[in-house]
Amino acid sequence: MKVTYDQYYQTENLFGEPYPELIEFFAKYPEKGKVLDLGCGQGRDAIALARLGYSVTGIDNSEVGIEQMNHVSRAGSLNLVGQVGDIYALENFDEFDFILLNSMFHFAKKDGAREVGLIRKIILRIKNGCLVVVCIQDTGNKVQTLNQAIDYKRKLNRLADKKFKYVFEDAESGHKSESDYRIIIVKK
Repeated sequence: MKVTYDQYYQTENLFGEPYPELIEFFAKYPEKGKVLDLGCGQGRDAIALARLGYSVTGIDNSEVGIEQMNHVSRAGSLNLVGQVGDIYALENFDEFDFILLNSMFHFAKKDGAREVGLIRKIILRIKNGCLVVVCIQDTGNKVQTLNQAIDYKRKLNRLADKKFKYVFEDAESGHKSESDYRIIIVKK
């Protein structure tokens, strides 16, 4: 099945480098473990985390993005496996030490309930000690909706809640944009 991002990912490394705030957290975290990167796209974060010594599984519905990520993984002998799949159908969250959700949630009217349901499912099924790492655009009520979804059973421990700026530059077109973002990290 063709997905929208298959077309976008004809441009390799479309979104550039990982957020420095994300990499800084994982670089300093004392325990390397198994990361599940949901909606990993071309592997911008997954590749960087594998290079830091984490064992990474990336799931995305874009065959093009997953193949690009797996090519980099094979070429660099990384502990990284990309799989084409539907993140909403996953059940095995308890197998991982970290769940990464980068720019996955928009909470738009048509997808909001489904996205909140995924967050709740993840929180319910992860093992104690697992970290959920979310990077989200800090506009409207997105952060508030995210926090309510995370804490729907009980308030989880926040290891980080940090604001930062994301700058996107498209060298080909010259387009540049800047967005307010947050990285929120919770531990079950």
